[in-house]
Amino acid sequence: MEQLVVTRTFAAPRERVYAAWTEAEQLARWWGPAGFAITVLHLDARPGGEFFYRMEGPGMPPLWGKFVFRQLAPPERIVFVNSVCDAEGHIIAHPLAPDWPKEIVNTVTLTEQDGVTTLTIAGGPVNASEQEQTTFQSMRPMVQQGFAATFDQLAAYLAGQR
Repeated sequence: MEQLVVTRTFAAPRERVYAAWTEAEQLARWWGPAGFAITVLHLDARPGGEFFYRMEGPGMPPLWGKFVFRQLAPPERIVFVNSVCDAEGHIIAHPLAPDWPKEIVNTVTLTEQDGVTTLTIAGGPVNASEQEQTTFQSMRPMVQQGFAATFDQLAAYLAGQR
């Protein structure tokens, strides 16, 4: 299956962008959909560690999610599996999209030139049923828009505006 790839540049050194992905206080300031508040329940940025969070948005019940880190190579690479969870951290079907894959592996690569960091995130379902893979492919434009909005928040945060 073809991975979803999104690339964005940020006017910040890659060490700073890397830290924004691996430090709880920073992730809480920019991760997730626009208009949602993120509460970091715990973050253990090491292989096998987790970022466990709750998202709350207007007119919606809280949603929980987590990253399970597979690889961290500061400041250039982060590999993690992203999932929707219940309040205890158990992986569940997405309550708003039951055919969405339960696990998405993502690789974040950071390169820097002259103080500008290029972030590339490439990801796709793992351990997914055929229906989950089909749903992922059909929702690619929505996922790309979601990352664009989330990366707008990251850019604002890095610029000191969030």
